[in-house]
Amino acid sequence: MVNIIWVAMLVVGIVYAACNGTMDKVNQAVFNSAEEGVTLCLGLISILVFWLGMMRIAEKSGLLTKFSSLFRPILSKLFPDVPTKHPAMGYIVSNTIANMFGLGNAATPLGIKAMEQLKKLNGNKNVASRSMITFLALNTSGLTLVPTTVIAIRMKYHSAAPTEIVGVTILVTICTTTAAVLIDRFFYYRRKRKGRE
Repeated sequence: MVNIIWVAMLVVGIVYAACNGTMDKVNQAVFNSAEEGVTLCLGLISILVFWLGMMRIAEKSGLLTKFSSLFRPILSKLFPDVPTKHPAMGYIVSNTIANMFGLGNAATPLGIKAMEQLKKLNGNKNVASRSMITFLALNTSGLTLVPTTVIAIRMKYHSAAPTEIVGVTILVTICTTTAAVLIDRFFYYRRKRKGRE
């Protein structure tokens, strides 16, 4: 559906520019945006590599294990259907930690692995389990403490204080994550109650 919306917007924009005789501006904007996109991506790679390196150091030093043991009890309460020692729980913890440090690109493969393991726990059914829905809600809420990608973009565009958004990010992530968990639980218990009736 999103692809259809983007294509429709693109077609409407091109037709409108053709009717107004501003196709030269559209062409210029396309090429400028493409060049800026490549430059931005190259700039973000250095930040991503830095934080992935930091994650690797944290893993080798045992800090990641300590983080995992800190978050595992909390996450096991959110995912009561997942055994503590199951590989799915390990991927969920790693994904959560990567997201907290704003490493969305690094968190994505871990999230996919977690979903694969959760699907196995669900008997490879095509219907999402309670844990799969909770995991998706948690990821969608944008659990982030250090928004490294946004900070990198602000640095790229010469922001006077690129890290000033950290406080607001923490406040917003607390609100969105709390809301996501509460809504997830509300619909789970409502569905469970309807199943009993």
